[in-house]
Amino acid sequence: MDKRLPDLAAAVAPITDGAVVMIGGFGSSGIPFGLIAALLEQGASGLTVISNNAGAGETGIATLLKAGRVAKVICSYPRTPGSIWFERRFEAGEIALEVVPQGTLAERIRAAGAGLGGFFTPTGYGTLLAQGKETRIIDGVGHVLEAPLRADFALLRAERADRWGNLSFHATARNFNPVMAMAARHAVAEVRQLSDEPLDPEQVVTPGIFVQAVVEYGVRP
Repeated sequence: MDKRLPDLAAAVAPITDGAVVMIGGFGSSGIPFGLIAALLEQGASGLTVISNNAGAGETGIATLLKAGRVAKVICSYPRTPGSIWFERRFEAGEIALEVVPQGTLAERIRAAGAGLGGFFTPTGYGTLLAQGKETRIIDGVGHVLEAPLRADFALLRAERADRWGNLSFHATARNFNPVMAMAARHAVAEVRQLSDEPLDPEQVVTPGIFVQAVVEYGVRP
């Protein structure tokens, strides 16, 4: 089974208008800049983007926002330093926003990958974030029921991969990438090193069963 693709364009070709796309990364670490650039060139629009933040400056996710390709963002931090494009689109009523606390975001994604029906968390109880959601008192503490968060596609950044799609990550670039691979119907990873030989099992963080395609992109962000 060989999951290697020849280039970034082939990796994003299956993404259609209106797709739900998870994009890995935290800050500037572990962001699949190559795949994002290829998606911008590919032209899919009306996207729902699930990520830690809504991009910064003129790079990464911000390029999709600037081009008007995103209909909704689900994230923890919509306004990071220099993130002018989300703010402009949101103020113009051109984009929807769902804010999710960071730990809750990670767990909602993990729950989808693990096949769970949801989970109760005290985070957000008694706030606007709990409106319209089931609540429950557990051991005297208020909890909110949060639903799994799934995606059609996940764009990931990894350090190394083999042709079976097994992935390893560089330091903090691991962040959201492994759980997003589990929660998406079709996960594709850009990697700095792509090997013909299998990775050492002790170094595999994301097993290839969760990854549908890998493409070599040698730049380390």
